[in-house]
Amino acid sequence: MGIEVISLLMLAAFVLLILVLGMPIGFATGLIAVVFCAVFVDIDSLAIVTFRTYGFVNSYVLLSVPMFLLMAAILDKSGVAHDLYDALKIWAGGLPGGVAVMTLLAASVMAAMTGIIGGEIILLGLVALPQMLRLKYDSKLAIGVVCAGGSLGTMIPPSLVLVFYGLTTSTSIGDLFLASTIPGFILAAIYAGYVLIRCALDPRLGPPAPPEMRNIPFRAKVAALRKVILPLLIIFSVLGSIYAGITSVSEAAAMGVAGVLVAAAVRRTLNWPMFRDSLYTTMSTCGLLIWLSIGANAMVGVYNLMGGIEYLKSIMTGLPFAPIGVVLVMMGIFLVLGMFMDWFSIMLLTMPIFAPTVTALGYDLIWFGVLFNITMQIGYLSPPFGQAPFYLKSVAPPEISLNHIFVSLLPFIGLQVIGLAIVLFFPDVAMYLPRLLQ
Repeated sequence: MGIEVISLLMLAAFVLLILVLGMPIGFATGLIAVVFCAVFVDIDSLAIVTFRTYGFVNSYVLLSVPMFLLMAAILDKSGVAHDLYDALKIWAGGLPGGVAVMTLLAASVMAAMTGIIGGEIILLGLVALPQMLRLKYDSKLAIGVVCAGGSLGTMIPPSLVLVFYGLTTSTSIGDLFLASTIPGFILAAIYAGYVLIRCALDPRLGPPAPPEMRNIPFRAKVAALRKVILPLLIIFSVLGSIYAGITSVSEAAAMGVAGVLVAAAVRRTLNWPMFRDSLYTTMSTCGLLIWLSIGANAMVGVYNLMGGIEYLKSIMTGLPFAPIGVVLVMMGIFLVLGMFMDWFSIMLLTMPIFAPTVTALGYDLIWFGVLFNITMQIGYLSPPFGQAPFYLKSVAPPEISLNHIFVSLLPFIGLQVIGLAIVLFFPDVAMYLPRLLQ
Protein backbone atom coordinates (compact mmCIF):
# COMPACT_ATOMS: atom_id res chain seq x y z
CA MET A 1 0.00 0.00 0.00
CA GLY A 2 1.36 3.41 -0.99
CA ILE A 3 2.31 6.10 1.47
CA GLU A 4 -0.43 8.32 0.02
CA VAL A 5 -3.16 5.89 1.10
CA ILE A 6 -1.47 5.22 4.45
CA SER A 7 -1.36 8.99 5.11
CA LEU A 8 -5.09 9.29 4.45
CA LEU A 9 -5.84 6.28 6.65
CA MET A 10 -3.75 7.72 9.49
CA LEU A 11 -5.52 11.08 9.16
CA ALA A 12 -8.91 9.36 9.18
CA ALA A 13 -7.95 7.35 12.29
CA PHE A 14 -6.79 10.55 14.00
CA VAL A 15 -10.07 12.34 13.25
CA LEU A 16 -12.16 9.32 14.28
CA LEU A 17 -10.44 8.75 17.62
CA ILE A 18 -10.10 12.37 18.71
CA LEU A 19 -12.94 14.35 17.15
CA VAL A 20 -15.59 11.63 16.93
CA LEU A 21 -14.86 9.31 19.86
CA GLY A 22 -13.27 11.99 22.07
CA MET A 23 -10.23 9.92 23.05
CA PRO A 24 -7.43 11.92 24.73
CA ILE A 25 -4.84 12.98 22.14
CA GLY A 26 -1.90 11.31 23.92
CA PHE A 27 -3.65 7.91 23.99
CA ALA A 28 -5.08 8.26 20.46
CA THR A 29 -1.73 9.01 18.85
CA GLY A 30 -0.08 6.17 20.79
CA LEU A 31 -2.77 3.71 19.67
CA ILE A 32 -2.42 4.82 16.05
CA ALA A 33 1.35 4.33 16.29
CA VAL A 34 1.05 0.75 17.59
CA VAL A 35 -1.65 -0.33 15.11
CA PHE A 36 -0.02 1.19 12.02
CA CYS A 37 3.40 -0.14 13.02
CA ALA A 38 2.02 -3.65 13.45
CA VAL A 39 0.05 -3.57 10.18
CA PHE A 40 2.31 -1.67 7.80
CA VAL A 41 5.82 -2.18 9.23
CA ASP A 42 6.36 -4.83 11.91
CA ILE A 43 5.75 -4.85 15.62
CA ASP A 44 9.46 -5.16 16.43
CA SER A 45 10.05 -1.72 14.91
CA LEU A 46 8.25 -0.20 17.88
CA ALA A 47 11.57 -0.55 19.69
CA ILE A 48 12.94 2.25 17.51
CA VAL A 49 9.97 4.41 18.46
CA THR A 50 10.55 3.78 22.17
CA PHE A 51 14.18 4.88 21.80
CA ARG A 52 13.02 8.05 20.04
CA THR A 53 10.49 8.79 22.77
CA TYR A 54 12.96 8.06 25.54
CA GLY A 55 15.47 10.42 23.96
CA PHE A 56 12.87 13.20 24.00
CA VAL A 57 11.68 12.79 27.59
CA ASN A 58 15.25 12.23 28.82
CA SER A 59 16.38 15.63 27.53
CA TYR A 60 18.04 17.77 30.20
CA VAL A 61 16.32 20.91 28.92
CA LEU A 62 12.96 19.27 29.64
CA LEU A 63 13.69 19.84 33.35
CA SER A 64 12.91 23.51 32.79
CA VAL A 65 9.24 22.72 32.08
CA PRO A 66 8.18 21.70 35.63
CA MET A 67 10.31 24.53 37.01
CA PHE A 68 8.57 27.18 34.89
CA LEU A 69 5.19 25.63 35.69
CA LEU A 70 5.99 25.69 39.40
CA MET A 71 7.04 29.34 39.11
CA ALA A 72 3.68 30.18 37.58
CA ALA A 73 1.72 28.20 40.17
CA ILE A 74 3.50 29.80 43.16
CA LEU A 75 3.18 33.25 41.57
CA ASP A 76 -0.56 32.73 41.26
CA LYS A 77 -1.34 31.08 44.58
CA SER A 78 0.94 33.23 46.75
CA GLY A 79 -0.66 36.52 45.65
CA VAL A 80 2.59 38.03 44.30
CA ALA A 81 0.98 38.68 40.91
CA HIS A 82 -2.03 40.30 42.61
CA ASP A 83 0.28 42.74 44.38
CA LEU A 84 2.03 43.48 41.09
CA TYR A 85 -1.23 44.54 39.45
CA ASP A 86 -2.29 46.63 42.45
CA ALA A 87 1.06 48.44 42.42
CA LEU A 88 0.87 49.31 38.74
CA LYS A 89 -2.79 50.33 38.44
CA ILE A 90 -2.41 53.35 40.74
CA TRP A 91 -0.11 54.90 38.11
CA ALA A 92 -2.91 54.93 35.51
CA GLY A 93 -3.88 58.50 36.51
CA GLY A 94 -6.45 60.42 34.57
CA LEU A 95 -5.55 58.93 31.18
CA PRO A 96 -8.52 57.46 29.27
CA GLY A 97 -7.80 53.75 28.96
CA GLY A 98 -4.99 54.08 31.50
CA VAL A 99 -6.10 51.20 33.72
CA ALA A 100 -6.28 48.93 30.63
CA VAL A 101 -2.75 49.94 29.60
CA MET A 102 -1.47 49.23 33.11
CA THR A 103 -3.22 45.87 32.93
CA LEU A 104 -1.26 45.14 29.74
CA LEU A 105 1.95 46.24 31.45
CA ALA A 106 1.24 43.97 34.41
CA ALA A 107 0.41 41.13 31.99
CA SER A 108 3.74 41.64 30.22
CA VAL A 109 5.66 41.46 33.50
CA MET A 110 3.74 38.35 34.57
CA ALA A 111 4.37 36.76 31.16
CA ALA A 112 8.10 37.26 31.70
CA MET A 113 7.79 35.36 34.99
CA THR A 114 5.53 32.47 34.03
CA GLY A 115 5.72 31.48 30.35
CA ILE A 116 2.12 30.16 30.25
CA ILE A 117 -1.28 31.77 29.70
CA GLY A 118 -3.90 29.75 31.56
CA GLY A 119 -3.15 30.97 35.07
CA GLU A 120 -2.41 34.50 33.87
CA ILE A 121 -5.78 34.92 32.13
CA ILE A 122 -7.60 33.51 35.16
CA LEU A 123 -5.70 35.86 37.45
CA LEU A 124 -6.40 38.91 35.27
CA GLY A 125 -10.01 37.78 34.97
CA LEU A 126 -10.32 37.74 38.74
CA VAL A 127 -8.38 40.93 39.46
CA ALA A 128 -8.30 43.26 36.44
CA LEU A 129 -11.61 42.55 34.69
CA PRO A 130 -13.86 43.45 37.68
CA GLN A 131 -11.75 46.57 38.24
CA MET A 132 -12.24 47.78 34.66
CA LEU A 133 -15.93 46.91 34.67
CA ARG A 134 -16.35 48.81 37.95
CA LEU A 135 -14.74 51.84 36.28
CA LYS A 136 -17.40 51.59 33.51
CA TYR A 137 -15.00 50.34 30.84
CA ASP A 138 -16.59 48.97 27.70
CA SER A 139 -16.91 45.26 28.44
CA LYS A 140 -15.63 44.20 25.01
CA LEU A 141 -12.49 46.32 25.38
CA ALA A 142 -11.86 45.06 28.92
CA ILE A 143 -12.32 41.41 27.88
CA GLY A 144 -10.00 41.85 24.92
CA VAL A 145 -7.31 43.42 27.09
CA VAL A 146 -7.47 40.57 29.62
CA CYS A 147 -7.34 37.75 27.04
CA ALA A 148 -4.83 39.38 24.68
CA GLY A 149 -2.63 40.55 27.54
CA GLY A 150 -2.82 37.17 29.25
CA SER A 151 -1.85 35.37 26.04
CA LEU A 152 1.46 37.25 25.97
CA GLY A 153 2.76 34.38 28.10
CA THR A 154 3.35 32.46 24.87
CA MET A 155 5.46 35.27 23.39
CA ILE A 156 7.47 36.96 26.10
CA PRO A 157 10.24 34.67 27.42
CA PRO A 158 10.38 32.35 29.22
CA SER A 159 7.73 30.63 27.10
CA LEU A 160 6.90 26.94 27.34
CA VAL A 161 5.93 27.02 23.67
CA LEU A 162 9.49 28.02 22.80
CA VAL A 163 10.99 25.43 25.16
CA PHE A 164 9.13 22.58 23.47
CA TYR A 165 9.70 24.05 20.01
CA GLY A 166 13.43 24.09 20.70
CA LEU A 167 13.33 20.49 21.91
CA THR A 168 11.32 19.33 18.91
CA THR A 169 13.38 21.12 16.25
CA SER A 170 16.80 20.89 17.98
CA THR A 171 17.24 24.66 18.02
CA SER A 172 18.74 26.86 20.72
CA ILE A 173 16.15 27.75 23.35
CA GLY A 174 18.23 30.74 24.42
CA ASP A 175 18.20 32.10 20.84
CA LEU A 176 14.46 31.45 20.65
CA PHE A 177 13.96 33.47 23.83
CA LEU A 178 16.00 36.32 22.38
CA ALA A 179 14.17 36.21 19.04
CA SER A 180 10.74 36.30 20.68
CA THR A 181 11.49 39.20 23.04
CA ILE A 182 11.13 42.14 20.64
CA PRO A 183 8.05 40.72 18.82
CA GLY A 184 6.45 40.01 22.21
CA PHE A 185 6.81 43.58 23.39
CA ILE A 186 5.79 44.89 19.96
CA LEU A 187 2.53 42.97 20.35
CA ALA A 188 2.04 44.45 23.82
CA ALA A 189 2.72 47.93 22.40
CA ILE A 190 0.23 47.33 19.55
CA TYR A 191 -2.45 46.37 22.08
CA ALA A 192 -1.69 49.42 24.22
CA GLY A 193 -1.70 51.73 21.19
CA TYR A 194 -5.04 50.33 20.08
CA VAL A 195 -6.55 50.91 23.54
CA LEU A 196 -5.19 54.46 23.81
CA ILE A 197 -6.38 55.42 20.31
CA ARG A 198 -9.87 54.02 20.81
CA CYS A 199 -10.22 55.64 24.25
CA ALA A 200 -8.89 58.97 22.96
CA LEU A 201 -11.53 58.92 20.21
CA ASP A 202 -14.26 57.84 22.63
CA PRO A 203 -13.33 58.28 26.34
CA ARG A 204 -16.52 56.46 27.33
CA LEU A 205 -14.87 53.18 26.29
CA GLY A 206 -12.21 53.55 29.02
CA PRO A 207 -13.01 56.35 31.47
CA PRO A 208 -10.16 57.87 33.51
CA ALA A 209 -9.56 56.47 36.96
CA PRO A 210 -11.74 58.03 39.69
CA PRO A 211 -10.27 60.79 41.89
CA GLU A 212 -9.69 58.47 44.86
CA MET A 213 -7.45 56.30 42.66
CA ARG A 214 -5.46 59.02 40.92
CA ASN A 215 -5.20 61.58 43.73
CA ILE A 216 -2.64 59.53 45.60
CA PRO A 217 0.46 61.32 46.91
CA PHE A 218 3.49 60.77 44.73
CA ARG A 219 5.42 59.34 47.67
CA ALA A 220 2.70 56.71 48.16
CA LYS A 221 2.84 55.81 44.48
CA VAL A 222 6.61 55.34 44.65
CA ALA A 223 6.24 53.28 47.81
CA ALA A 224 3.73 51.02 46.01
CA LEU A 225 6.37 50.24 43.40
CA ARG A 226 8.29 48.30 46.03
CA LYS A 227 5.92 45.45 45.27
CA VAL A 228 7.33 45.40 41.71
CA ILE A 229 10.97 45.07 42.75
CA LEU A 230 10.98 41.36 43.57
CA PRO A 231 9.12 40.31 40.38
CA LEU A 232 11.54 42.36 38.29
CA LEU A 233 14.53 40.85 40.07
CA ILE A 234 13.17 37.37 39.34
CA ILE A 235 12.78 38.24 35.64
CA PHE A 236 16.29 39.67 35.39
CA SER A 237 17.83 36.75 37.24
CA VAL A 238 16.12 34.14 35.04
CA LEU A 239 16.45 35.76 31.62
CA GLY A 240 19.68 37.60 32.36
CA SER A 241 21.49 34.44 33.44
CA ILE A 242 20.34 32.65 30.25
CA TYR A 243 21.30 35.48 27.89
CA ALA A 244 24.63 36.05 29.62
CA GLY A 245 25.50 32.36 29.28
CA ILE A 246 25.87 31.97 33.05
CA THR A 247 23.29 29.19 33.39
CA SER A 248 21.38 26.77 31.19
CA VAL A 249 17.64 27.20 30.69
CA SER A 250 16.90 24.46 33.27
CA GLU A 251 19.21 26.00 35.87
CA ALA A 252 17.71 29.46 35.31
CA ALA A 253 14.20 28.02 35.73
CA ALA A 254 15.24 26.51 39.07
CA MET A 255 16.59 29.94 40.09
CA GLY A 256 13.20 31.38 39.17
CA VAL A 257 11.45 28.93 41.50
CA ALA A 258 13.79 29.97 44.31
CA GLY A 259 13.01 33.62 43.51
CA VAL A 260 9.22 33.25 43.68
CA LEU A 261 9.57 31.28 46.92
CA VAL A 262 11.51 34.21 48.39
CA ALA A 263 8.85 36.62 47.07
CA ALA A 264 6.11 34.53 48.66
CA ALA A 265 8.04 34.43 51.94
CA VAL A 266 8.45 38.22 51.90
CA ARG A 267 4.71 38.52 51.32
CA ARG A 268 4.17 36.02 54.20
CA THR A 269 2.08 33.68 52.07
CA LEU A 270 4.65 30.89 51.90
CA ASN A 271 3.10 27.93 53.68
CA TRP A 272 2.71 24.21 53.18
CA PRO A 273 -0.90 24.23 51.80
CA MET A 274 0.05 26.84 49.18
CA PHE A 275 3.23 24.97 48.22
CA ARG A 276 1.42 21.62 48.11
CA ASP A 277 -1.28 23.02 45.82
CA SER A 278 1.40 24.52 43.57
CA LEU A 279 3.18 21.17 43.34
CA TYR A 280 -0.07 19.38 42.54
CA THR A 281 -0.90 21.87 39.75
CA THR A 282 2.61 21.53 38.35
CA MET A 283 2.71 17.75 38.33
CA SER A 284 -0.77 17.30 36.86
CA THR A 285 0.12 19.67 34.00
CA CYS A 286 3.48 17.94 33.49
CA GLY A 287 1.76 14.55 33.35
CA LEU A 288 -0.53 15.80 30.60
CA LEU A 289 2.37 17.21 28.57
CA ILE A 290 4.47 14.07 28.92
CA TRP A 291 1.65 11.79 27.76
CA LEU A 292 1.05 14.07 24.79
CA SER A 293 4.79 13.96 24.02
CA ILE A 294 4.96 10.17 24.19
CA GLY A 295 1.91 9.63 21.97
CA ALA A 296 2.82 12.20 19.34
CA ASN A 297 6.46 11.10 19.20
CA ALA A 298 5.36 7.49 18.74
CA MET A 299 2.97 8.34 15.90
CA VAL A 300 5.44 10.61 14.13
CA GLY A 301 8.18 8.00 14.58
CA VAL A 302 6.08 5.24 12.96
CA TYR A 303 5.03 7.58 10.15
CA ASN A 304 8.69 8.43 9.58
CA LEU A 305 9.55 4.70 9.37
CA MET A 306 7.03 4.36 6.55
CA GLY A 307 8.56 7.29 4.65
CA GLY A 308 5.72 9.66 5.43
CA ILE A 309 7.83 12.60 6.60
CA GLU A 310 9.84 12.67 3.37
CA TYR A 311 6.63 12.30 1.37
CA LEU A 312 4.98 15.31 2.99
CA LYS A 313 8.20 17.30 2.82
CA SER A 314 8.35 16.69 -0.94
CA ILE A 315 4.76 17.89 -1.26
CA MET A 316 5.46 21.09 0.69
CA THR A 317 8.68 21.93 -1.17
CA GLY A 318 7.01 21.08 -4.48
CA LEU A 319 4.17 23.58 -4.10
CA PRO A 320 4.01 26.00 -7.07
CA PHE A 321 4.79 29.01 -4.87
CA ALA A 322 7.79 31.10 -3.97
CA PRO A 323 9.42 30.02 -0.66
CA ILE A 324 7.58 32.76 1.24
CA GLY A 325 4.34 31.43 -0.24
CA VAL A 326 5.07 27.98 1.21
CA VAL A 327 5.64 29.59 4.60
CA LEU A 328 2.31 31.39 4.25
CA VAL A 329 0.63 28.05 3.57
CA MET A 330 2.18 26.71 6.78
CA MET A 331 0.91 29.74 8.69
CA GLY A 332 -2.55 29.12 7.30
CA ILE A 333 -2.40 25.49 8.46
CA PHE A 334 -1.31 26.62 11.93
CA LEU A 335 -4.17 29.13 12.14
CA VAL A 336 -6.79 26.57 11.10
CA LEU A 337 -5.47 23.91 13.47
CA GLY A 338 -5.27 26.51 16.25
CA MET A 339 -9.04 26.89 16.12
CA PHE A 340 -9.50 23.26 17.16
CA MET A 341 -6.32 21.96 18.86
CA ASP A 342 -3.86 23.02 21.54
CA TRP A 343 -0.40 24.31 20.60
CA PHE A 344 1.40 21.26 21.97
CA SER A 345 -0.44 18.80 19.75
CA ILE A 346 -0.06 21.06 16.72
CA MET A 347 3.67 21.40 17.26
CA LEU A 348 4.37 17.71 17.77
CA LEU A 349 2.31 16.73 14.74
CA THR A 350 3.54 19.39 12.28
CA MET A 351 7.13 20.25 13.17
CA PRO A 352 8.66 16.93 12.05
CA ILE A 353 7.34 17.86 8.58
CA PHE A 354 7.54 21.64 8.59
CA ALA A 355 10.96 22.10 10.24
CA PRO A 356 12.99 20.24 7.57
CA THR A 357 10.88 21.95 4.89
CA VAL A 358 11.69 25.39 6.30
CA THR A 359 15.39 24.49 6.37
CA ALA A 360 15.20 23.20 2.78
CA LEU A 361 13.62 26.51 1.72
CA GLY A 362 16.60 28.37 3.20
CA TYR A 363 14.87 29.96 6.19
CA ASP A 364 16.03 30.11 9.81
CA LEU A 365 14.20 27.82 12.26
CA ILE A 366 14.61 30.45 15.00
CA TRP A 367 12.62 32.95 12.93
CA PHE A 368 10.07 30.28 12.06
CA GLY A 369 9.70 29.49 15.76
CA VAL A 370 8.62 33.07 16.44
CA LEU A 371 6.07 32.84 13.61
CA PHE A 372 4.76 29.60 15.07
CA ASN A 373 4.57 31.24 18.48
CA ILE A 374 2.44 34.13 17.18
CA THR A 375 0.08 31.82 15.30
CA MET A 376 -0.42 29.78 18.47
CA GLN A 377 -1.23 32.98 20.33
CA ILE A 378 -3.87 33.74 17.68
CA GLY A 379 -5.17 30.20 18.13
CA TYR A 380 -5.63 30.80 21.86
CA LEU A 381 -8.16 33.53 21.08
CA SER A 382 -9.83 32.09 17.97
CA PRO A 383 -13.32 30.58 17.89
CA PRO A 384 -14.73 28.00 18.20
CA PHE A 385 -12.32 26.28 20.63
CA GLY A 386 -9.68 28.88 21.55
CA GLN A 387 -8.61 28.21 25.13
CA ALA A 388 -8.34 31.80 26.38
CA PRO A 389 -12.11 32.55 26.16
CA PHE A 390 -12.90 29.38 28.11
CA TYR A 391 -10.33 30.27 30.79
CA LEU A 392 -11.88 33.73 31.15
CA LYS A 393 -15.45 32.43 31.11
CA SER A 394 -14.65 30.24 34.13
CA VAL A 395 -14.06 33.36 36.28
CA ALA A 396 -16.03 36.09 34.47
CA PRO A 397 -19.31 37.49 35.82
CA PRO A 398 -22.27 35.27 34.83
CA GLU A 399 -23.81 37.94 32.61
CA ILE A 400 -20.78 37.74 30.25
CA SER A 401 -21.50 34.94 27.77
CA LEU A 402 -18.95 32.92 25.83
CA ASN A 403 -20.24 34.40 22.57
CA HIS A 404 -19.72 37.89 23.98
CA ILE A 405 -16.12 36.98 24.83
CA PHE A 406 -15.42 35.62 21.34
CA VAL A 407 -16.88 38.73 19.68
CA SER A 408 -14.79 40.95 22.00
CA LEU A 409 -11.60 39.22 20.86
CA LEU A 410 -12.03 39.77 17.11
CA PRO A 411 -10.24 43.19 17.02
CA PHE A 412 -7.35 41.77 19.06
CA ILE A 413 -7.05 38.77 16.73
CA GLY A 414 -6.68 41.34 13.94
CA LEU A 415 -3.90 43.07 15.91
CA GLN A 416 -2.14 39.72 16.33
CA VAL A 417 -2.32 39.15 12.58
CA ILE A 418 -0.62 42.54 12.14
CA GLY A 419 2.14 41.40 14.52
CA LEU A 420 2.49 38.17 12.55
CA ALA A 421 2.83 40.11 9.28
CA ILE A 422 5.53 42.35 10.80
CA VAL A 423 7.70 39.37 11.78
CA LEU A 424 6.92 37.49 8.56
CA PHE A 425 7.93 40.27 6.18
CA PHE A 426 10.58 41.91 8.37
CA PRO A 427 12.56 38.96 9.81
CA ASP A 428 15.15 41.26 11.40
CA VAL A 429 12.55 42.22 14.01
CA ALA A 430 12.97 38.71 15.43
CA MET A 431 16.57 38.00 14.46
CA TYR A 432 18.19 41.26 15.63
CA LEU A 433 18.90 40.18 19.23
CA PRO A 434 20.15 36.65 18.44
CA ARG A 435 22.58 38.08 15.86
CA LEU A 436 23.63 40.93 18.16
CA LEU A 437 24.52 38.58 21.03
CA GLN A 438 26.16 35.80 19.00
